[in-house]
Amino acid sequence: MRDFGAGFGYLVRGQKWVGGHGRWFGFGLLPGLVTLVLYAGALVGLGYGADDLTAWATPFADDWSSPWQGIFRGALTGLVFAFGLFLAVITFTAVTLLVGQPFYESLSEEVDRSEGGEVPESGLPLWRELWISARDSLRILVRVAFYGILLFACGFIPVVGQTVVPAIGFCVSGFFLAEELTAVALQRRGVELKERLRLLRGRRMAALGFGVPLTLAFLVPFVAVFLMPGAVAGATLMVRDLRGETAGDDADEDSRKDGRKNDQEGGNLPSSGGDQGVHHHPH
Repeated sequence: MRDFGAGFGYLVRGQKWVGGHGRWFGFGLLPGLVTLVLYAGALVGLGYGADDLTAWATPFADDWSSPWQGIFRGALTGLVFAFGLFLAVITFTAVTLLVGQPFYESLSEEVDRSEGGEVPESGLPLWRELWISARDSLRILVRVAFYGILLFACGFIPVVGQTVVPAIGFCVSGFFLAEELTAVALQRRGVELKERLRLLRGRRMAALGFGVPLTLAFLVPFVAVFLMPGAVAGATLMVRDLRGETAGDDADEDSRKDGRKNDQEGGNLPSSGGDQGVHHHPH
């Protein structure tokens, strides 16, 4: 459970990071707001058109007597809207990341920059990055759909289907949500989807600690908009630790070299013969 707590810690650190960098928080809100408006419009349209869609799809029920026709088509209309809402929830993050690719990549770079050391850049044109992001998101969506169908079938198992299966479902969703969010930083580092999944499986509990709380929060899309910038920042911090990128290593090394050079020029250290009388403590 310690690793689960570590994963949740990355999420908290990410929210604190954007809280201390207000400009980047506002910058990161834009893609989520745009996506929320698009999804709200689509769901409103579905709500108005679900009746017509159901009637068009069930011509065989045109001659049914009342109340059976109304009950049947009313139930189907509810299922259509529920399915649309389900798709909205599971695809919101992927679409937001796709819409906000330039925004979140810049935010992720700034997190790397604030932590010190090298700031990886993909060097790819924007259209290529969008294509890779869309392709990988579709692959993840296929995997989520597969697990969703499997868990839906298991949901009919008495007791287990109403207790264990929903918990597993949240874990599956949380793991893949963590993958989608860490993809922003890992794609800049040239890490392919297969390797990204392998990396997260190596720290599965940390990935769950990061992704499961977000999955629960993201059930409310409006909440997801405000958590998304911090989620991207936290995912970048997690990527740095997963890949062993210690904050500020390069900067500290340069600082030590410059300090030693200045000491030699100022006569505080001999120019040759080692560190006489000086003890350096390893970091």
